[in-house]
Amino acid sequence: MPLYEHVMIARQDLSNTQAEGLIEHFGTILSDNGGSVVEHEYWGIKTMAYKINKNRKGHYAFLKTDAPAAAIQEMERLMRLHDDVMRVLTIKVDAHEEGPSAQMQKRDDRGDRPDRGDRAPRGDRPDRGDRPDRGDRPDRGDRR
Repeated sequence: MPLYEHVMIARQDLSNTQAEGLIEHFGTILSDNGGSVVEHEYWGIKTMAYKINKNRKGHYAFLKTDAPAAAIQEMERLMRLHDDVMRVLTIKVDAHEEGPSAQMQKRDDRGDRPDRGDRAPRGDRPDRGDRPDRGDRPDRGDRR
């Protein structure tokens, strides 16, 4: 069966147990239609880049599924009709990645950013050159 990954955003005024209950609800819908939820993650309440339905935050959930296309279509249809679900994104993947998603990994464990503690103090940076301190600047006069 094809493999899919889903991200769902639910309303911010739900409790954590209600948001996790939505994951279970849609998992049972999927299993009733011949699919299965391989893994799911509840990412918690996160601030969104823009308001959706007058909500600034939302409960984020991530699901990895193994299901036929008809089961995915039915689950998406019911998600879009559900009042508590604001957005849904479904992506077909070739294989599920092992371990936790990038969202669940600690920021310290990423290792892709240099340690910011090794930077030189602002005045000692070589990119500043030997520019003198500007000090007090004279009046620029009329700037029309």
